[in-house]
Amino acid sequence: MKKTKIIATLWPASQSEEKLVALFEAWINIIRFNFSHAVYDNAKENKNKIDRLNAGWKTKLSCLLDTKWPEIRTGDLWEKILFKKWDLFDIYVDLEKVKNKENSLFCDYEYLIEDLEIGDDIEIDSWLLRVSVIKKNKDFITVEAGSDCLIWSRRHINLPGKSLRLPWITDKDKQDVLFWIENDFDFIAQSFVRSKDNVMELRKFLNDNNWSHIKIISKIENQEWIDNLDEIIEVSDWIMVARWDLWIEVPIESLPVYQRQMVKKCLESWKFVIVATQLIESMMENPFPTRAEISDIFNSVMQKADCLMLSGETAIWKYPIEAVTMMKNVIVEAEKQMTYKHQDFKNDWLNDRDIEKKQLIRSALFMADEMNVDAILIFTKTWLLARLAWAYRPSKDVFAFTGNEHSLKYMNILFWIRAFMLENWSNIQKENVMHSIEFLLNSNKLSKDSKVIVITDIQKDDKEIPALEIITLKDFF
Repeated sequence: MKKTKIIATLWPASQSEEKLVALFEAWINIIRFNFSHAVYDNAKENKNKIDRLNAGWKTKLSCLLDTKWPEIRTGDLWEKILFKKWDLFDIYVDLEKVKNKENSLFCDYEYLIEDLEIGDDIEIDSWLLRVSVIKKNKDFITVEAGSDCLIWSRRHINLPGKSLRLPWITDKDKQDVLFWIENDFDFIAQSFVRSKDNVMELRKFLNDNNWSHIKIISKIENQEWIDNLDEIIEVSDWIMVARWDLWIEVPIESLPVYQRQMVKKCLESWKFVIVATQLIESMMENPFPTRAEISDIFNSVMQKADCLMLSGETAIWKYPIEAVTMMKNVIVEAEKQMTYKHQDFKNDWLNDRDIEKKQLIRSALFMADEMNVDAILIFTKTWLLARLAWAYRPSKDVFAFTGNEHSLKYMNILFWIRAFMLENWSNIQKENVMHSIEFLLNSNKLSKDSKVIVITDIQKDDKEIPALEIITLKDFF
C-alpha cells in the first residue's frame, strides 16, 4: 500500500463512470476540477457521478476545485504569429490601438508599461517565449524576442519578480466559489496567492456564505509568495507547490531548493503539502516516463510531500491509467526507503485538550513500533485524531473511522491515513470498535490474530476524553 496520496485532474468534458472507477482502482485519492477550463454543466455532471459512485461504495474520492483567479494574458489573434529570435515587436495595453497592427500583441494588464523597466524580461506562453523590454512608449512597449516561437491567442503572460496590481477575487472567481459551495466540493485551491490578505479575503467570502469549515489550499506560484511564505502558511489550511508558474518566476536552477524548503516548512507548521506539475508529463504522449521523471517523483516522496498531483497526464492525453499506475509504483518503491521518526510539530493551533490528544497519539505511534502491532485504529468525529497521527508520520497502517462525511473526505487526503465511513456510528465507542473490526476482518485488511492499538474520544458530559487500548482481535469477541 502506498502512503503518499495522488490527485488526478479531470478533463472538463463529461467523463464516464468506468474511467472514474479505473482511476480510483489505480490508487487515485482526489479528483481535481480545473476551472481555468471547466464548464459548469460538465463539472456538475462529473461531480454528481463521483457522488453516486462514492455512495455506492465503488469509489472513495474527494473533490478539489482549482479556481482560475486573476491572470495576465495576450489577446485574440486571427492567426498564429511566428516570432524569430532577435525580432522586435510591440505589446499594447489598449485593445483598440493594437487593431490592424501586424506582428503586435495585446496584453490585458493595464499597468504593464508602468510596472516594467527597460531590460526587464517577460515570459509568454509559459516560458516558450522570453522577451526583453527595450523601449517604453505611451500605449505600448517594444520588446526583443529571445527565441523562435509560434504564438496563438490568449497566451499566459508572466512578469517575473513583479508585484502585480490585480484584483484579488473577481466576479468570475466568486461565481466559481459559489458553484463549488452549491455542489459540495471538499477543497478549494487558491491560485497566485501574494499575501495572507488574499487568503483572508477568500476565507471571509466563505464565512459570509456559511461555509467557514471549507479547507483552503494556497498555491505557491511566484516570488512574492515565497517572500511572504511564513504568513501565508500560517493562515492557509494546506499548501500546493505549483511548479508550473513558479519555475517561470524564480531561477529555474533554484526550483528544487525552493521545493525542498517549502515542503519542510509546511510539515514543521502542521500543514499538508502537495507537489504539482510535470511529475510524469511525458506519459501524456508516451507509454513510459523518462528516467528524470522517475527521479522527480522519488525525490518528492523522500522529501515527505503528502500528495503528488497529475494534471495533463490524466486530463486529456493517451495514457491516464498507466500514468497513475507508474506514479503509484514509484511512490511505493520510494516509501520502502523511508524511516519515520514521528518528529514533533508546533502546537499553535491546539487547545489544552487537543495537546493531550496529541501526546496520546505520539505515544501510540511509538508503542506501535516497539510492540510490533499490526495497525492503529482511530475513531473520530472531527478528524482531529487522524490529523494528529498524520502529522507524526506513522509507520504502521492507520485505519480512521468516522460518522461524518466531511471528516471522511478530509481524512482521504492525509498521508498514510486510510479513512472509512462507519454507517452505524454510535456514541458508544465499544459498538464503533466492534463494527469496524468486523469490517476490517470481512475485507481481509486484518486477521483475527492481528494486534491493534485503538484510540477513541470517549464522550462524557459533552466532553471528548481521549483513550487508548491495545487489543488482539480474536480476544475482542
